[in-house]
Amino acid sequence: MSFEMKGKIKKIFDQQDFPSGFYKRDFVITTEDQYPQDVKFTAVKERTEQVAQLGEGDDVVVKFDIRGREYNGNFYVDLNAWRVESGAGSGPAAASPEAVSAAPLPDVPPMPAAAADDEDDLPF
Repeated sequence: MSFEMKGKIKKIFDQQDFPSGFYKRDFVITTEDQYPQDVKFTAVKERTEQVAQLGEGDDVVVKFDIRGREYNGNFYVDLNAWRVESGAGSGPAAASPEAVSAAPLPDVPPMPAAAADDEDDLPF
């Protein structure tokens, strides 16, 4: 299951490189809700390049998964960012629910009524 969050980049941390070849970069966005929150995300491997192209103060849309794990009896949760887009030109993701309009439904002719002597061949 994936999630999406919009906000403004508050802080971008330095990339962390590990001896195994794994690397990651953390960043924090501030949401634009009624009660703004600072939320920390992690971008791993080649996803760090998406974060490197952005700067603090940029509007972004972050698409992410929630990852959980246990280590030495402790439980950890990470918000794994798999796509970080600039919020200025992100198309439908930036549209507010009020801006989305529903197209009118087409007129559909009514279905003909089944004759009384027709027997249903459905098994239920």
